[in-house]
Amino acid sequence: MAADSIGSMVRRTRGGAVGGAHAGGVLSWKGIPYAAPPWRERRFRAPEAPHPWEGIRDATRFGPMAPQTPLRSMEVAPDVRISENCLTLNVFAPEDAGRPGVDPKPVMVWIHGGGYFNGTPAQRYYDPTVLVREGDVIVVTVAYRLGALGFVDFTALDPTGEHGFVANAGLRDQIAALEWVRDDIAAFGGDPGNVTLFGESAGGGSVVSLLTSPRAAGLFHRAIAQSAPVSSVYGPARSETVARRFLDMAGIDPAHPERLRDRSARELVALGGELIAQVSSDVPGTLALAPVVDGDVLPDYPLELERAGKAHPVPLIIGTNHDESSFFKLMRSPLMPITPEAVDQMFAEIAVDRPELEGVGSRITSAYPSYPRRRTPAEVSRDAAFRMPSIWLAEAHARLAPTFMYRFDHATPLLKRSGMGATHASELAYVFGSFGPWGRDLVFALGGRREAGEVSRRMRDRWTSFARDGVPTLGGDASAWPTYDDRTRSTLVIDAQDTVVDDPDSAQRRAWGPEVLAFL
Repeated sequence: MAADSIGSMVRRTRGGAVGGAHAGGVLSWKGIPYAAPPWRERRFRAPEAPHPWEGIRDATRFGPMAPQTPLRSMEVAPDVRISENCLTLNVFAPEDAGRPGVDPKPVMVWIHGGGYFNGTPAQRYYDPTVLVREGDVIVVTVAYRLGALGFVDFTALDPTGEHGFVANAGLRDQIAALEWVRDDIAAFGGDPGNVTLFGESAGGGSVVSLLTSPRAAGLFHRAIAQSAPVSSVYGPARSETVARRFLDMAGIDPAHPERLRDRSARELVALGGELIAQVSSDVPGTLALAPVVDGDVLPDYPLELERAGKAHPVPLIIGTNHDESSFFKLMRSPLMPITPEAVDQMFAEIAVDRPELEGVGSRITSAYPSYPRRRTPAEVSRDAAFRMPSIWLAEAHARLAPTFMYRFDHATPLLKRSGMGATHASELAYVFGSFGPWGRDLVFALGGRREAGEVSRRMRDRWTSFARDGVPTLGGDASAWPTYDDRTRSTLVIDAQDTVVDDPDSAQRRAWGPEVLAFL
């Protein structure tokens, strides 16, 4: 499926023709449906093929964001509306992509974060213009169902399947988008045989889930998981409890979950917000909305599948930020326990699930100097949610395929002085090269832009070289980032000057031990 003509912005997909735009040295096509609108009777069901269209579809604007309460920090253009008709994706390609004589480009598919209840690929930090133009790759960004519409599992309340409920609707959307890439990306000059799946936070958690999903087999060939809540995947008992709690909040008889289809998306979003606050308050360290073990998309917990050697054996980059928790503390978010009382309650609740882990909290916290004073509760929470689960996964995946571990430490002078440091999501602008214009990006109010630009250049070089051939080289040098294993634990520490450190934070890692501490 070649481009219609050199210089033309029209491409033909299975659904129909799309006309895009050319700006900043990059070609783009936005708001392309990869599945039918999941509203009315399609709500809570598996995604279906997109409806075909006649003529040339205008693909110069982002599609709607999934129903949610947008955060002020999201920085989304005012013309991006909210709608259940959100299953669209966006393609960004170099200027020569698809031209005769030009080899197909590597493809990078981005899954955005937002706690499984917020976010859109239209956010400013996800602008891939620089990544595409300088990395010579095609980037596809994906919108998917969020909140109760995408990550509450009502299947236990529909045992006969009469009402068509499916678990992991949001993950199923992402799989449908990857299938679209497989079938249609060649029309845009991309190589469907060289696809890298990458994401951050909930997007990184989605990447980890899809690494172990049989339904995603063969749909991507490399993976990057940034700040992934690896262990925030729950079993059938907890998912049913959450579903019943949601129905109770909605005033719906559990015998009739189909009545959720009669409620407005706005009401479901509001109820989802209440559910998130209640669940994370009652059991610190858990998420109300997250992937679940359903025996289909996820046959088991991703960490268990990785340790059993049942993950897709594709090269992997995985890592976390040095100060993940400071963002949640600033936002007063309930998603992470950041006080000594909440941390203690988290360990106590884990012991309820796993009685054999009684007392493990004391062993772990003793490895953090000054605990429970200063920032140490947030550091424990950071390691429980992000750092240790990523290490456990890297250990297992390294036995299947080349695995590269990083820790992102860089922070601008303002972020250092404010105490935020290398906080959650702060690496995004570095990966995409999406810093705001000179003089208009608050994080550079105290300087540091040139240094950050150099850190960003190195990260983009590594991420795109990994997308090309599975090795994150820097200027062609593969030795600058050795693979991870449980012997050396070589980790790339990304800062003003990058360094490779063997087993950083080893005392804390040993205190946590090899046993996965997670809610079931």
